[in-house]
Amino acid sequence: MKIAILGDIHGNLPALQIAYDVAVKANAEKIYHLGDLGGYAPFVNEVVDFLIEHKIEGVQGNYDETVAFDKPHCGCKYENDFQAEMAHLSFEWTKKHVTEKSKNYMKNLPFQISFNAEGKKINIFHATPTKNNLYWYEDRPDKFFLLMSEKAKADILIYGHTHIPYFKSLNGKYFINAGSVGKPKDKDPRTCVCLIDIKRDEVLVSFIRKEYDIKLVVNAIIKSNLPSYFAEKLMKGE
Repeated sequence: MKIAILGDIHGNLPALQIAYDVAVKANAEKIYHLGDLGGYAPFVNEVVDFLIEHKIEGVQGNYDETVAFDKPHCGCKYENDFQAEMAHLSFEWTKKHVTEKSKNYMKNLPFQISFNAEGKKINIFHATPTKNNLYWYEDRPDKFFLLMSEKAKADILIYGHTHIPYFKSLNGKYFINAGSVGKPKDKDPRTCVCLIDIKRDEVLVSFIRKEYDIKLVVNAIIKSNLPSYFAEKLMKGE
């Protein structure tokens, strides 16, 4: 079974459109998104409409939950006070501009999606199987990975949240961070699509990077009165 994963879109419709085309051309049997549909770029409602129109199932990210339920904080992590200030401005902008239709969609996204394929159980969630805003980087110790597989009760765990893709196999379990469609943080500003080919005796994972009209998004960020900081970060893949 071949599936495509669209991680952390964050209001970037042009990147989503290109990522979707990649998934379709790769003959993915199913396409899933990992939540965090708004924030940092202005197309949150257009992203939701696109996912609905193309019948793309997905899970609820921390940004979706906090926007939809009008919480005071997005549940994000910051490296300094300036980042915290910028993130708060983005969060408040998104809450102000999101439609009721989009909020209802985000409210009703499941925490996780589970299914079986080729004798393996697959579990899809935003960040971890127990918490949707915990940062799970590749340098976590092996015991953390194995604990998460126990919590998920799955053979293949698929997630995002960090915006940095990786694939790790450990003790017969597979751990896949799909990266980010709309706001990569691995110094590569191109959109990222994760393709997973699940076979009986192996799991093949590839991360496809594609350029998109990033200047259109940069201009939209500035025109929408979101901080230009997000345009600069987008161009750098940070």
